[in-house]
Amino acid sequence: MTIIPPDNTFAIGAVLFGLAWLGFWIDSRPIGKKTSGVVWVLTVGMILSNTQCIPFAAPAYDFVGGYLVPLAIPLLLFKADLRKIFRESGIVMATFGVASLATVAGAVVGFYLMELGEIGPKVAGVYTGGWIGGAVNFLAVSQAVQMTTQQFSVAIGASSFVSIIALMLLIAIPSMRFIVRRIPSTTLAALEGQQPAQLVAVQLPAMRLTHLSGAVALSFVICAVADYAATRLGLGQYRILFITLLTIIVVNIIPKTLSRLEGDFELGILMMYLFFAVVGAGTDATRFLGEAFILFIYGLFIILFHLGVVLAVAKLFKIDLAEAIVASGAALVGPTVTAAIAISKGWRDLVMPGIMCGIFGYVIATFIGVALTRALS
Repeated sequence: MTIIPPDNTFAIGAVLFGLAWLGFWIDSRPIGKKTSGVVWVLTVGMILSNTQCIPFAAPAYDFVGGYLVPLAIPLLLFKADLRKIFRESGIVMATFGVASLATVAGAVVGFYLMELGEIGPKVAGVYTGGWIGGAVNFLAVSQAVQMTTQQFSVAIGASSFVSIIALMLLIAIPSMRFIVRRIPSTTLAALEGQQPAQLVAVQLPAMRLTHLSGAVALSFVICAVADYAATRLGLGQYRILFITLLTIIVVNIIPKTLSRLEGDFELGILMMYLFFAVVGAGTDATRFLGEAFILFIYGLFIILFHLGVVLAVAKLFKIDLAEAIVASGAALVGPTVTAAIAISKGWRDLVMPGIMCGIFGYVIATFIGVALTRALS
């Protein structure tokens, strides 16, 4: 018996939104640069359920996973104008393609080198989706391949620490002289001796109710049509893929209209943080600790393989080291963090290509992750 029973939806809702708030607050503080707010949401949610404060399962959890997650997908992709992405990304996009292939190759090689058990093909697909796109793809692939809540929690828990290591490596590599000597960079040479640029202040989106209500309404329409199509074709388990594909079609039909929306991406992120809170609450800590280590090693292998391939290709084809780092970051840590890295290093000309490649990763990663899981199953 838990302190908050499963049918007390208001109390459970308060806990879930409180956990989401905690994650956002952590991300806004200095500690957020060292450990993602997602890790805290998962960990605190796990502590609350494993100490019998909240239940492992509840109708509110089902609502978040069944309805809010699909609604979040279009909200997070409404800026994915493919023409703009390819027009503004240049050589960084080609390098991003190499980085994506390196992630796939690392996942496949690691899969055959390590004994991951029956969860192996699903984890390979989920990690590939997450480290080509981002958390939205991690989540979308996990649903498409029908991961259980426990499996998802173990997988994302292990990957969170790997992502932190990846971020540290991306920041450190441009300062490693033995790498810089082997992979020249005109960008780094131009900035040598100068102080890195300070991070620019983030401009918060305006709270426009017409924008938010319109974005949510359109997301509902996309989800309804995609769900209907998936069901009619007997592919209901892949409705996330249908939602992603239909969103991309709509975005590229009316790109200018959707580009003016404000607050849509942030609302999608809120829905995802609520889902991370649900995942943490549904996790049995004993089983998590027993299964997470091997997945941590697997994820670390993928990241190191990825970076090794990207750096080797950069040396072979004389790609600027800064461009290689931005392309790799767009895959491994997403567009926002990659932009922050570029700004902090003073690589202002690479900020927009990094963002464009990261958004393109959101577009393709779910399909690649699901395809890899099917191929390895």
